[in-house]
Amino acid sequence: MLEFKFDTQLLIAGKNLDEDKINDYISENFEGDCLLVVGDSDLIKLHFHTNKPWEILAYCASLGELYDVVVENMERQSAGLKG
Repeated sequence: MLEFKFDTQLLIAGKNLDEDKINDYISENFEGDCLLVVGDSDLIKLHFHTNKPWEILAYCASLGELYDVVVENMERQSAGLKG
């Protein structure tokens, strides 16, 4: 069994986005691992493993427009099922 079940990936489009601040906020306020936040002030790519992807989606939606959102169940994937 995985410690963090959901692979959460998305893009955030906005203004004055700061990848370091987003990374720090997620690290300090959400449980998970494999955090990756890259981009610039207009577009951020986020990748995070968590058990509560809805919390990450809500936070990111507060920063800008979300798109290309993918949430996959990694336990199902490891069992050979669709995530």
